[in-house]
Amino acid sequence: LIFAVMRLTKPTLFTNIPVTCEERDLPGNLFNQLMKDDPSTVKGAETLMLGEMLTLPQNFGNIFLGETFSSYISVHNDSSQIVKDILVKADLQTSSQRLNLSASSAAVAELKPDCCIDDVIHHEVKEIGTHILVCAVSYTTQTGEKMYFRKFFKFQVLKPLDVKTKFYNAETDEVFLEAQIQNITTSPMFMEKVSLEPSMMYNVAELNTVDTAGESESTFGARTYLQPMDTRQYLYCLKPKQEFAEKAGVIKGVTVIGKLDIVWKTNLGERGRLQTSQLQRMAPGYGDVRLALETIPDTVNLEEPFDITCKITNCSERTMDLVLEMCNTNSIHWCGVSGRQLGKLHPSSSLHLALTLLSSVQGLQSVSGLRLTDTFLKRTYEYDDIAQVCVVSSEVKQ
Repeated sequence: LIFAVMRLTKPTLFTNIPVTCEERDLPGNLFNQLMKDDPSTVKGAETLMLGEMLTLPQNFGNIFLGETFSSYISVHNDSSQIVKDILVKADLQTSSQRLNLSASSAAVAELKPDCCIDDVIHHEVKEIGTHILVCAVSYTTQTGEKMYFRKFFKFQVLKPLDVKTKFYNAETDEVFLEAQIQNITTSPMFMEKVSLEPSMMYNVAELNTVDTAGESESTFGARTYLQPMDTRQYLYCLKPKQEFAEKAGVIKGVTVIGKLDIVWKTNLGERGRLQTSQLQRMAPGYGDVRLALETIPDTVNLEEPFDITCKITNCSERTMDLVLEMCNTNSIHWCGVSGRQLGKLHPSSSLHLALTLLSSVQGLQSVSGLRLTDTFLKRTYEYDDIAQVCVVSSEVKQ
């Protein structure tokens, strides 16, 4: 028996090398006429290297992570005898596991001379590095002798994309994720889908489209092609779900955000897909007490009171008895009683405060001067530069 293996890949576009010269040169118009008569060239654009014909693969080519490896396996009886009980087995050995790719595990009863057993195997490649296709054939001759042989086909799986992520933590418990995706292959890619599958704690909003005339258009244009070595940035905003929103301020340590799902197509529609592992970010630390602004106006009048709403969260593991003090600055003046008792605040619980203040100086002013004191431990927490507000004259605002 003779064993043959061939990788099944799509054909490629034929590329011709144009040869031209000026009309006053010795060949004259001969080269141009030959290119026009060449059936492989594009009519009207003969000097382009891209042709109209397809060529079959001449070598194994490259295979990338996320693509589907397809192979044609054939066992041919090259003798004049009938062989029996033929069993063909194909395994794929990776660095971590061995996979059986055979479509059927049943043995063929007999194989006549000049006949063959064909099989096509498929496998979605999920590991990079060295892969070995192990093909084994066992059969029985006419004399009853059992025969067995194996063949090994070694190939490398390359990395198609380089993915880098960055996290930005907002004061409103939102998390912004920037994903930088670079095409590190030698051919362009059509990016069919790049989405973020959030974890159970978050809802996600994609920030990669722009509304134009009531229609949503991609920020990358109508053609989402990624040329070799080009990089593209995708942005996502994750908001905690309602049931987790109250606990978002007291989460400590590493939290799981979700995973990226990337789907692309190459030259003739070969599809590839990659899913990253679970993306994790380090939750920002807020100390024992977290103070966040819920509402604040953008622009206020000079020397006129305005209201803000603060949210105070106990991020510690003990109950606090808090006292609020308000300290004036050169431009910001607090309205109300300083040194008032806020009461006991249990762990992971929050309270909302409505405060009034005014500014005596125009321009962009920083809200500062809040002090929280825990009477149990006699510890004071200072909060300056909480937010900025634009102060203008009342005449200018009118």
